[in-house]
Amino acid sequence: MENLEYKTKNAWLTLDKREVMDFGESYKQFISAYKTEREVVSFVRNEAEKLGFKDLFGDDYTGGDFFAVDDDKSIFVFKRGKKEISSGLNIVVAHIDSPRIDLKQNPLYEKFEIALLKTHYYGGIKKYQWATLPLALHGVVMLKNGEKLEFAIGEAPDDPVLIISDLLPHLGRKQIEKPAKNVIEGEALDPIIGTIPVEEEDKVNVKKAILSLLNERFGIVEEDFISSELTLVPAGGARDVGMDRGAITAYGHDDKICAYTAFRALTDSEIPEKSSLIMLMDKEEIGSEGTSGSQSEFLEYVIERYLKTNGLNNVSVRDVFFNSFALSADVNAAVDPLYPDVFEEQNSAKFGHGIVVTKFTGSGGKFGASDASAELVFAIRTLFNGKNIPWQIGELGKVDIGGGGTIAKYLAKRGIETIDVGPALLSMHAPYEIASKADLYASYLAYKAFLNSTLTLKK
Repeated sequence: MENLEYKTKNAWLTLDKREVMDFGESYKQFISAYKTEREVVSFVRNEAEKLGFKDLFGDDYTGGDFFAVDDDKSIFVFKRGKKEISSGLNIVVAHIDSPRIDLKQNPLYEKFEIALLKTHYYGGIKKYQWATLPLALHGVVMLKNGEKLEFAIGEAPDDPVLIISDLLPHLGRKQIEKPAKNVIEGEALDPIIGTIPVEEEDKVNVKKAILSLLNERFGIVEEDFISSELTLVPAGGARDVGMDRGAITAYGHDDKICAYTAFRALTDSEIPEKSSLIMLMDKEEIGSEGTSGSQSEFLEYVIERYLKTNGLNNVSVRDVFFNSFALSADVNAAVDPLYPDVFEEQNSAKFGHGIVVTKFTGSGGKFGASDASAELVFAIRTLFNGKNIPWQIGELGKVDIGGGGTIAKYLAKRGIETIDVGPALLSMHAPYEIASKADLYASYLAYKAFLNSTLTLKK
């Protein structure tokens, strides 16, 4: 008799454990090394070039597979299918920015003979989680002579790190009585950058000592900070979690876990039936604004450029969009055994049960949601079942407690049939998030199956 009930199964029971573990090792190398948007774009561009993809905006591009870079902080990679682009694209879009702490444009100051850096946090964080944590400084500085300086300090074993101090418990009694969001104020997320002074006539000066050090090592003067993008991220690489090594803790799983699996899915595939496109975007954590975010029209520009280069003057961008399908590849939240009360268990994702299909996002009455049609959910369900890919449904917490948005609505606005599909994490938006290796590998298999599919909707 046919099983009438819906139940998910732990993905470890169906996947090849050796394949899962091997894939996890390659991902750990990636997530440990590439922590900012610029670093991910550089990695993807270099790998794409090695595989024969051409720069869409380069002089040697005449058609076929390409990559396209926007502001060095977003990148598209396109694989031409057997069918022409007028029949639509299979698109996987992920974001490569993560919650972090950015330096202000005039950051360096001294107080009580300690040099610190003024900051402004980026994206949704619990500020108290970032205190007393070893931090690395990544970014780019445009020097006064026009040279672009890129560096990361704090990642090598012998590198110094920066750190945000916190009150000792003996003096923190009033502090811990505050609401959690105010335990560490936004203006108190200032890391220590130096403590050794130079001696002047009537005082010691630590700030000047740090400026001298920065100038000697990098050629930086204080005004150069104004034309910089410098970011504080947790120092160090990914680590296995648990005696069984079944999970990975790292900075930036949200959403580089989807970016990596999508890129591997595209590049590991043979020529697909429909053309495939992955979009790795910036600024999702602050609303997808700006020229490198998903609300920009870079996608339209890229498609127009491709159509023109390939002589497809009778095809419009809207023709392409309205024949396309997209997966908004973003993470969801797994039910946390320590905090089960904020989850509606029947409709929430379980850690290690495969990739999560999220029909709708938004919050408070689905406000700001992208809500996929029943027909699209059926198509994805059928695809994953047919390929024996571990998957589950999920939503982000109980009604009126949880919620959140993704890039999906910006693709749907263009007429592209879009649904959210990504792995579930523990400790999302924390400095170190936790991902299941089984969910990681299931995501790779799911994106690969989708990019090689010829989906249609039952009307």
